[in-house]
Amino acid sequence: MSQSYDPARLRTVHLVPLTAFDEHDRLDREVQARHTERLVRAGIRMFLPAAGTGEFHSLSADEIVEVVRVTREAAGPDVEIFAPVGLQVAHAIDVGRRSLQAGANGVMFMPFTHPYLCNTGAAEYYRAVINALQCPTLIYKKSAVPSDTLLLELAENQHVVGIKYAENNLHDFRKVVLADQGRIEWLCGSAERFAPYFLLAGATGYTTGAGNIAPHVTLAMHAAFSAGAWSEGMRYQEALLPLEEFRAREQDSYNISMLKWAVRKTGLNFGATRPPQRSLTQADQRAIDELTDRLLAVEQQLTDEARQAGFSPR
Repeated sequence: MSQSYDPARLRTVHLVPLTAFDEHDRLDREVQARHTERLVRAGIRMFLPAAGTGEFHSLSADEIVEVVRVTREAAGPDVEIFAPVGLQVAHAIDVGRRSLQAGANGVMFMPFTHPYLCNTGAAEYYRAVINALQCPTLIYKKSAVPSDTLLLELAENQHVVGIKYAENNLHDFRKVVLADQGRIEWLCGSAERFAPYFLLAGATGYTTGAGNIAPHVTLAMHAAFSAGAWSEGMRYQEALLPLEEFRAREQDSYNISMLKWAVRKTGLNFGATRPPQRSLTQADQRAIDELTDRLLAVEQQLTDEARQAGFSPR
């Protein structure tokens, strides 16, 4: 693991922000910046802009870099930003280099979309990009490739600082965490539905999409679990579950569309999703509005408590 990167920075909630588009399907930098500022005020300190929930596969290389740039400018110097990289090796290196120049602290490998995968080829791919970029690196596991064996081999690399683990086999996750013996950070990549169980098995943080709507709630959940207050943490998870379960419908196909509709309740319009993300019916929208109102009531309560305790927005 990198000797120059403090792994404690990863032991938190990793927020994947939505990507804002205007009515002409162009990046809406103003909305993106306002959203980032809101999240930082709430306490988010780790961003994965333009990653999965940010529609990575629908963005051009230039758009990914620009979202990273806007996030850094709006968030300031005190947050961690890991830019997503993937697709062809040259594409990954280009996006990674330019994202680092735009203010990213490191990069995160997105899951492979290539056919005919094997761990031998994956290892060559990872090493080619890592050797070119030489920066703090996260690897996102969502399928059999990369294998746990390959992840442990990659953990030997000085630039690999953590694994975003999104295969929900807790027994295998526990085994690989124990085998690693604390060299790198192991993180839940399956958000709040699975986060408590990953944390119990050795994860130190988790990714969130729901944090786009209710950052205080997910941060309170992480803080409770980190302090060993499991009952309190599960109460916060219960508040987040209706949103998370809606996102998970039909093979997670509501993941982005649902959040883009729900975030309107915060006063920001992120525009439509890009194909092939699904469109919402009016019935979907009404159901989302109802569950979002319930979650935002909890968010507002926590916001008020933070202010009463003397934590004011920056």
